[in-house]
Amino acid sequence: MLLATQLERVFILKDKGQNIRLTDPEPRWSVEAVMNFYANMYPILTTAKASAPQIKDDAVEYKFESVMGTKG
Repeated sequence: MLLATQLERVFILKDKGQNIRLTDPEPRWSVEAVMNFYANMYPILTTAKASAPQIKDDAVEYKFESVMGTKG
């Protein structure tokens, strides 16, 4: 018998060379809504983009990557 379970979402923010692991505040929210939620604590998220999800350690991992300082 197969059992389907929903994987936890985890958000990774790279700030000042360190990875910060952010928990999912509300599983029904979109990735952009989560980014806006955390933008109050981490202003770098106002100009960040979310990467494509990757499954890692039984969780769906999204990386918030800043686009500040990049050209092109």
